[in-house]
Amino acid sequence: MKRTRLCWLAAMCLCLLGAAAADGVRWTFEDAKSDELPGGWKAAKTGEGEGSVWKVQDDDSAPAGKHVLVQTSPKGPTRMYNLCICEESDLVDVDLSVQLKALSGEVDQGGGVLWRCQDADNYYIARHNPLEKNFRVYKVIGGKRTQLATADVDEAAGKWHRLRIVHRGTQIQCYLNDKLHLEAKDDALKQSGKVGLWTKADAVTAFDDFVVKSAEP
Repeated sequence: MKRTRLCWLAAMCLCLLGAAAADGVRWTFEDAKSDELPGGWKAAKTGEGEGSVWKVQDDDSAPAGKHVLVQTSPKGPTRMYNLCICEESDLVDVDLSVQLKALSGEVDQGGGVLWRCQDADNYYIARHNPLEKNFRVYKVIGGKRTQLATADVDEAAGKWHRLRIVHRGTQIQCYLNDKLHLEAKDDALKQSGKVGLWTKADAVTAFDDFVVKSAEP
C-alpha cells in the first residue's frame, strides 16, 4: 500500500474513535459511548441466527483505559461467526494486534481478528480458544472456514491475551502473547480488504487496544 493510502486510512480512522500509532491506527474505544457500537464499525454475521451484538462496555482491568468492545450475545448457534468490521479500513499486507479476554461461552470461547475482509463470507481469521486450548488461523471463502495452521496452547480464559498477525503477500505469521505459534502460506484472498474482530457461536469476549499497521517490506 502506498504511504498516501495509509495516511488516508489513519486520518479516516482518527475520526472514527481511533488514535495515532506508529505508521498506523490504534483503537482503545475510550471516546466511544457505552452500550453502543463505536462510530465507523459494523456488526455482521457469517451464517444465520441470533448473536453478533457488539457494544462498548466498562472494564477496570482493560489494558488501555476503561472502555472495551464486547461481543455480548450468548445466543449464537454453533455454526455462526460474529463479526465487527471497521468499515473505513482497506489494507492488503497487515500487521495487526489486539488484546482480548474470554468472558464466557459453553460452545465456544475467545476470539480473534479478521483481515482482507471482502464481505461477511470472505476473509482471513486468527483466533485463540481457551476452551479448546488452541490457537488457529483460517481462511473463510464463500462462508466456509478452512484451517491453515493450528497450535496447542494453554492460556486461561478471564485474562487478557495479546494476538498479533503479520500477513505479507502469501505469508502469514500469528503470535500469541508475543510468541510465534503459527505460520502459513495462502493466496486465496490477494486483494485489499477490511479489518475487524471475530468470535464464534456463544463466545462472549472483550477486545481492547486494537492496532492496525501496514506490513509493507
